[in-house]
Formats: sequence, C-alpha cells, structure tokens
Amino acid sequence: MDINELVQRSDEIREQYHQIEQATQGEKWTIEQDTLAFLTDAGLLSRLIMDKTGSWPTGENNEKLLAHKIGENIWWLTTLANQVNINVEQALDTFLTETKNSLSN
Repeated sequence: MDINELVQRSDEIREQYHQIEQATQGEKWTIEQDTLAFLTDAGLLSRLIMDKTGSWPTGENNEKLLAHKIGENIWWLTTLANQVNINVEQALDTFLTETKNSLSN
C-alpha cells in the first residue's frame, strides 16, 4: 500500500467512526478526544512491547494484538495529521531527511 492509499483508507475509517459517535453520543469526537484515544492506544502498545520483551510478561501470545496495535497507532497518527492539515507523507519525509542529516554531521 502506498501512503496515499493509507491516508484515504484511514480517512474513510475515521468517517465511519464519526457516524457511530454521532449515533451513540449525538456528536462526533473532537480532535482532543481523538488525541486522547491515540495516547491510550500508544500506552497499550507500550505494554504489549513490554510483554514481548519480557519486562511485563502476561504469559499470553500477544503477537497478533501487537501487530494490530501498531497498525492502529499508525492509523491514529495519519488521522490526526489530516485533521490539522499536515501532509503525513511530507511530514515523514522531512523528519527522516532532517534527522538523517543531523546525525550525519
């Protein structure tokens, strides 16, 4: 999948969630609520990484859940970038280029 497809599919899924929010709560989540949901998922990802490395073992095989949570965090970042009118492809390219250049000096 290319990054344009990632953005498009992410936006489509976010819109479906907005419809659920509208139906269940009477309004769509705000960007602040979306950001809090992302941070929650980032925390869950951290716990799954800790499980994978053995520093917070659960005794379960969470490989599938770990992969899902990584994908979900990428989806959240893509969605949040879109909401604040940041081109995710350009932002990532700029970050990677600037970081590589700063580490090369």
